[in-house]
Amino acid sequence: MKITMKNEPLTTNGQPPVVGETLPDFKVKKTDESVVKMADLIIKPTLISVVPNINTSVCSISTKRFNGEVDKYEDVDFYTVSTNSPVEQKNWCTTESVAKMELLSDDQLDFGKKMGLYIESTGVDSRSIWIVDANQKVIYQELVQEMTNEPNYNAALAFLDNLKYLK
Repeated sequence: MKITMKNEPLTTNGQPPVVGETLPDFKVKKTDESVVKMADLIIKPTLISVVPNINTSVCSISTKRFNGEVDKYEDVDFYTVSTNSPVEQKNWCTTESVAKMELLSDDQLDFGKKMGLYIESTGVDSRSIWIVDANQKVIYQELVQEMTNEPNYNAALAFLDNLKYLK
């Protein structure tokens, strides 16, 4: 997939899943460094916010924004995935007082590579938003084309709002 960072062209390692496809079976680490599989994480509708590096401004803003929305969606899990180590993520959460949004580490690059989001030249995953159903099927995606841009929070949250009304 072709994207940019500060208008410089970058390429991910593949094509990400599209709406209607099932997520690949990836592994990530929780902040306690335990390894979890996709099937263990996604047991109900889930929003996954992928950020390149939690210690940068846009990634921090994005994670804090979704952290502020978690309580409005009791039937939805929220995760942020970054290539930062579990220790870095835990320290960031403590510093930024983020307790609701669960951070997951892709420091082994399994998630990014299997999702087609890994950018070898920068060593990080491409910014994106995923909403998947309880069967791990993609029902919404936003692939942010310019890495320094924030995702469209309103569109993702409106999609979640519509899910509430479909019950």
